[in-house]
Amino acid sequence: MKNGFRQSMAWLHTWSGLLVGWVLFLVFAAGTAAYWRPEITFWMKPEMHAAALQASAQPATPQQQAERARQAIEWMQANAAGSPRWFIALPSARDPVSTLMWLKPNADPKGGRAVRFGEATLDASGQPHASARDTRGGDFLYRLHFDLHYLSPLTARWVVGFCAMFMLVAIISGIVTHKRIFADFFTFRPKKGQRSWLDAHNATAVLALPYHLMMTYTGLCTLMFMYMPWAPKAAYGEAGLPAYQAEAFGGRPGNAQPSGEKAPLTDVAALVEQAQRRWGGLAGRVMVENPGDAAAVITIARQSDGSEMSLRPPSLRFEGASGKLLGAAGEEPGAAVHTYNVMEGLHTARFANAPLRWLFFLSGLMGCAMVATGLLLWAVKERPQHLKALKRGEKGSFLLRVVDGLNLGAIGGLLVALPAYFWANRLLPVDLPDRADAEISLFFAAWGLCLALGLARPSQRLWQALLAVAGALLALMPLLNAATGGAHWGQSIPAGLWRVAGFDAVCLLLGLGLWAAVRWLRQREAAAAAASAKAAASAKAAARKTASKPASGTPKAAPEPPASAAALPAIAPESPATP
Repeated sequence: MKNGFRQSMAWLHTWSGLLVGWVLFLVFAAGTAAYWRPEITFWMKPEMHAAALQASAQPATPQQQAERARQAIEWMQANAAGSPRWFIALPSARDPVSTLMWLKPNADPKGGRAVRFGEATLDASGQPHASARDTRGGDFLYRLHFDLHYLSPLTARWVVGFCAMFMLVAIISGIVTHKRIFADFFTFRPKKGQRSWLDAHNATAVLALPYHLMMTYTGLCTLMFMYMPWAPKAAYGEAGLPAYQAEAFGGRPGNAQPSGEKAPLTDVAALVEQAQRRWGGLAGRVMVENPGDAAAVITIARQSDGSEMSLRPPSLRFEGASGKLLGAAGEEPGAAVHTYNVMEGLHTARFANAPLRWLFFLSGLMGCAMVATGLLLWAVKERPQHLKALKRGEKGSFLLRVVDGLNLGAIGGLLVALPAYFWANRLLPVDLPDRADAEISLFFAAWGLCLALGLARPSQRLWQALLAVAGALLALMPLLNAATGGAHWGQSIPAGLWRVAGFDAVCLLLGLGLWAAVRWLRQREAAAAAASAKAAASAKAAARKTASKPASGTPKAAPEPPASAAALPAIAPESPATP
């Protein structure tokens, strides 16, 4: 700390943010979108929109929920009889359909989701949507923010946890470094180069500071037993970990094992009604282990009423053949379990109603802006030295070029890839094999192309191009929805189908925001070019004036260009890539 404590914290803040900033931007962007996971999934299945327009907006009764469970079980018995495990998510206020998933028999345990599981969807009336397109919808974005898709789940969570720890360090060191953090929050100085980017970074960081701290800390807490497993292992031993899971999280001590003796399932609807009477609320999920076997087990979990923090609602376990109650879980959690559930619930906003979820969403967007402006700010700070080196005939900063390229690819590229994912959902053939995987592949293809372009030739023109493409893809989303069979605003708004209307509106607003950013960049570029031309003309005039005078004394130096022109040199191969 030879430079002092605050200076050391500033160095720590800079590098802890820069080293993992691009991964953090992905985590923030995908996690923010995941607040509307059911809504996104519904939008991405336009075949369901017509049925939703005709369906009643009244909440389901316990009898209706039980009937939907019975219909789902009957569909599973007819179409997934050989599966060792069924999963049924019953309709809710946010998701009006029943989502069915089953483990394929003899599936490769190391295979992907499409290899291991089958999926189907039933509408609120219990009718199958055979024509509903195959898509991962919002679930892909939700899992992307902690599973990173192509990495193994364990590796991805270690990577995300490592980045989250750096994020926590960056937040704390940023608070320590910035002595006028709240005063500067109310200050924004436009057209000031580095100062403007710092003001934008401070504003987005301070405005949602409690959110940033909460999400980073609770994200680490949700995986703390994976990062620090020594206490449970020491207390329970390796063989006792299933018992630990059952005691700590209300799980079960191991999976139910089949007996090999066939036996029909009991009436699941009656069990659902029994569970609903006990809870005084609706059932949310049904899981059946070993269906058709004498050792079958049925687990029914309560549907969240919007006031719970836990992702693990109370559940009941029944014998599948007789309907005998085996036990309950999660109804009276201990203090430690309740604390963990609160951490998990805060991170996922499970408890949030619509206004609070909007607040989380807006705070998440500010988190994206905070990470992006921080990465861009480093490039702005380093560029003057880079340009001076080029003027001296020396090589510029290789690190700056890499950072510029990664900024373009990770930030600008992701802004293009996200709407490209939705466009792929609507434009790919409905009957395309492995269609859901194809949508995801196009997402990464668009992102990878932008990353390659950014690393090959980072420039302001490329920033403008990427933002313009992303803005167009987002702003045209309502037209895409209407043209491909979705419920347009003339249908969705009168019917109160806000899941669809809201998605279109948010995309339009984000697209218009990106177009406004492109317009600002072009105006800034034109102003810089005009300032440079004016400075060059002044220099030529001064040179002519000096040449016309007798050669005596020391000639006056040519006037320096305005600060705005110096902050934004003309586009050239070595020109800045920061917008």
